[in-house]
Parts: sequence; C-alpha cells; structure tokens
Amino acid sequence: MKAWIASLLLRVLARTWNVSIEGRLPTGPCVVAFWHGEMLPVLSTFRALRPVVLVSPSTDGALLQRILRDWGYSVVSGSSSRGGREALKVIVDKARDNVSLITPDGPRGPAHVAKAGAIVAAHRAGVPLILVRMRATRVKVFHRSWDRFQLPLPLSHITLHISTPIEIPPHATREEVGVVIDDVTQQLHRLGSIQC
Repeated sequence: MKAWIASLLLRVLARTWNVSIEGRLPTGPCVVAFWHGEMLPVLSTFRALRPVVLVSPSTDGALLQRILRDWGYSVVSGSSSRGGREALKVIVDKARDNVSLITPDGPRGPAHVAKAGAIVAAHRAGVPLILVRMRATRVKVFHRSWDRFQLPLPLSHITLHISTPIEIPPHATREEVGVVIDDVTQQLHRLGSIQC
C-alpha cells in the first residue's frame, strides 16, 4: 500500500513539472548514468522508454523497486556492496537490447563521484554510455541525505541535460576504462554547467 500511494503521489507531482530536454533521448540500447540525488525527474521522463534500472537491495531500494515496477520499469536488484557481480551480469545482458539506467554514485556514495558500474556495464555490453544531469528552478534539497537528494516542487521548471553518446572501445584495457570512469565524474559535473 505504501509503495502504491508513493507511486501515485509522485505521478501527480511529476505532471505539474515543466520538463525540457537539452540533447536527445536515446533511441537504442545504451547505459544511462545520472547522479543518485537527481533521480526522480530522470526516472519519470525515461519511463516512456520502458527501460531497465539497477536498484539497491536496501529497504529504501525495495520501496523504489515497487514504485518503478508500477511505472513500467524492469528492475535489477544489486549494488556495489550487495549482489553487485550478479547484478552487473544481468544489467550487461539487458543493456544489449534496452535502455538501462544506473546511478554511478549509488547506493551509498560518495555523492557525485562515479564508481565503475555504469561504465563497465556499457563497455561489456558494447553499447554507448549517456550521461544525464537535472536542474530545477524550485527544488527541495535534503542536505542531510548522503546524496543531497533533490525533490522538484510542484510547477518546477526542470531541464534534463543529456550528453552525446560516449563510445568505449570494445578492446579498451582496464587502464583505459579507468580513465573513462574518472572522466565521467568530470563530465557529469560540467554537464549543463551545474556546479556541484
């Protein structure tokens, strides 16, 4: 019941947002990476693509999983600390045929520092990596949460900044993939000229 009510309230809230997109929504298989604290507008917008999303197996993650399934998402449960290897295998397999969403700084941070998961998934699946940032005019920031979670308020104007696809060479070495991981953090900080 709690998840159903939360899902309904979030849908009603999202309908009040004025969302614009800078860039292009993906049209084929890819891995989409965005900061954990900016997830709500991204998840609301991308649900039209019927994507796959990686969600942590925590208590909060369990609630989010139920909401996302209600929104039409296919959910893979796992994180860097729990079930990560198995979840990565599943997300890699699904990413070959779907738009797949991963928060590279989730589920426990540090905030706005990319870990390897999204980049490795895109590399192993042989699909592009796409980065997304969110900016909202009216937003409640939960400063005490590890991710500084952002909840856009009713009637907020939201811009989703979507990068051009990042192609990771199929024969990239571990060191080269490591460079991409470091670069993703910097690119996400720059995307949309948002200061973190």
